[in-house]
Amino acid sequence: MVLGRYADPALDGPALDGAERRMDRALDYLYARELAQRGLRRDKPRFGSLDPSRLSVLDWIGEVRELFPHSVLEMLQSHAVDRLGLTELLSDPKTLDSLEPNRGLLKALVAFKGRASPAVQDKIREVARKVVEDTIRRLKPSIDRAFSGRRNRFRRSRTKRLQDFDWRATIRDNLKNYDPERKRIVADRLRFTGRSRRQLPWRIILCVDQSGSMLGSVIYAAVMAAILSALPSVEVRLVVFDTSVVDLTSEVADPVSVLMSVQLGGGTDIGRAVQYCEQQITQPSRTIFVLLSDFCEGGPVAPMVAAVRRMASARVTLIGLAALDDQAAPDYDRATAQLLANAGMKIAALTPDRFAEWIAGIIE
Repeated sequence: MVLGRYADPALDGPALDGAERRMDRALDYLYARELAQRGLRRDKPRFGSLDPSRLSVLDWIGEVRELFPHSVLEMLQSHAVDRLGLTELLSDPKTLDSLEPNRGLLKALVAFKGRASPAVQDKIREVARKVVEDTIRRLKPSIDRAFSGRRNRFRRSRTKRLQDFDWRATIRDNLKNYDPERKRIVADRLRFTGRSRRQLPWRIILCVDQSGSMLGSVIYAAVMAAILSALPSVEVRLVVFDTSVVDLTSEVADPVSVLMSVQLGGGTDIGRAVQYCEQQITQPSRTIFVLLSDFCEGGPVAPMVAAVRRMASARVTLIGLAALDDQAAPDYDRATAQLLANAGMKIAALTPDRFAEWIAGIIE
């Protein structure tokens, strides 16, 4: 990979695995342009294609954040601003206006927002607002269904919904209308059950890893925190971390502000964040602690595991999410995750609607 595509003939076609091919392609996309300026002809790509375009730049940003450590990432991002035209993207609001707001664009812009001009910062906020609104519009119906309460057949409702139709009560109330010739009941009154509105004295603590590989999940976490915080008698605390811990609970109702507050990069001290969240627990049996992370701990693992074990012993409901997105296909440190599982934490990768169902099931 260091020698680049032009060394392939001399090396007789290097054998690279899947991750190495992705790394090679990302590096080639960045540095082959400079080689071309020196007069070296670009051949066909070795592995797939990343032709120059604005959207490919955004794809490239996502690739390097997943594939390279932070020290390398900083260097690549610096080179990218000069060599891939990202200066234009980050300095011209009109350029952002030409791009369709979506999660992929938002991930790239959040990653680079620290380098953006004030005018572009406003545009990034606008993109974040549109993506957040679209995500809420898509997720809220399924979350509302999960938290709508159990059907109560002893309580009547004037709201006519198919899922609340009480066929037993309808038959009983209309037996007098039985037509012997047609052998059927003519129902002039339909019965519908009401819903038991649960009072949910629960505290949900979302502890979110800010590392670059988790950015897609961070977007969903911000949205889910806002939706959950609007539920009756539910208190949501939102904590984000790298090597430091930032409590964003005061911003939990505003996902856009949360995303604009995220500081990607740096190391990861999961244990410190978990210990901070442990201190926020006042009623263990009515607390749900959610750790959203790839479990790649930069510090000692023992303090994190010990904190999880203490919370489990105190009857806190614990879940570690390796991913919270539409794919729920995580890449995480399985050894550390197993240690947490042994200490009493459920480990999973969930889509947002399945996560809402899980939370609702615990509270119910």
